[in-house]
Amino acid sequence: MKKRWLFLLILALLPAACGGGNTTPAAPTAAPQSIIFATTTSTEDSGLLDFILPAFTAAHNVTVEVIAVGTGQAIQLGVDGNADVLLVHARAREDEFMTAGDGVRREDVMYNDFVILGPSSDPAGIKGMTDGSAALAQLAAAQSPFVSRGDDSGTHSKEKAVWAAAGIEPAGDWYISAGQGMGAVLTMADELQAYTLSDRATYLARTLEGTALEIVVEGDSVLFNPYGIIAVNPAKGEHIKNDLANLFIDWLIAIPAQELIAEFGASLFTPDSTAWRNR
Repeated sequence: MKKRWLFLLILALLPAACGGGNTTPAAPTAAPQSIIFATTTSTEDSGLLDFILPAFTAAHNVTVEVIAVGTGQAIQLGVDGNADVLLVHARAREDEFMTAGDGVRREDVMYNDFVILGPSSDPAGIKGMTDGSAALAQLAAAQSPFVSRGDDSGTHSKEKAVWAAAGIEPAGDWYISAGQGMGAVLTMADELQAYTLSDRATYLARTLEGTALEIVVEGDSVLFNPYGIIAVNPAKGEHIKNDLANLFIDWLIAIPAQELIAEFGASLFTPDSTAWRNR
C-alpha cells in the first residue's frame, strides 16, 4: 500500500519537475454528437454504410444512428419527426415529402438499378428479356412463384409500378407478399426457387453469401434507381438536429465521400451528386 501511495505522489509531482507548475493539462476530448439517420435496407444490406460512415464520424466526431427500413417507413419517420436525415429511393415520394414541408433540403447522392432475379431453371422463360413489364406479364401468365417485398419500400413501389405498366394486378398463390426487407426476401426467393425484384447492390452482396438466384432481366430504363438525401424540417421539434443533418449532407455529396461510394463499387452504387457530376 505504501508503494502505491509513493507511486501516486511521484506522478503528481512529475509535471512540475519536468516543466514547472505552469503546465496546462490537455483539453479532454469532446464527447461525440449523434444524428438519427433513417435509410433503406439496401444501403445497409449491401454493406455501403459500414464502408462509408466511419469516415464521417472520424472527420466530424458525430456518430450516425442508423435505422434501416423500407423507404415508406423511413419517410414516415421523417414525417413524425423521428429522424434527422433520410436517404431513400422513391423520387415521387421524396418530392411529396418536400412539397408537404416535411423536408427542407434534398440532394442527389447516387444511383444503381433494379434487376429481376430468378432460379437458373427459369420456369417462366424470361431470361434475357430487357422489357421489365413484358417479363413480369410473362411470369404472371406462367404463374411462376414471385416473392414481393410487400413492405411499402422503394423497391416495392418500383415493383408495383412495373406491374402497373404491364396492366396487371398480381394475385394468387404464386404471388407471395413477404413484408420483409431485401435481404430476407432474397433468402426466401432463393429457398423457394422463386423470382423477385431487387436492387443490384443488395443482390451482388448476397452472391458473396452463396445465393443461387441469377439476374434474368436487366437494362430497362424503368428499372433505374436513384437515391436522394433529405434533411428533416427542424420545425418538427427542438430535438431535430438540422445543423448536423446539413453537415452530414454536405459531407456525403462532396467529392471525398462520393469517391468512397465509387470505391465501394460502381456496379453497386454510382455516385451522382451535383459536385460529382461537375467535377
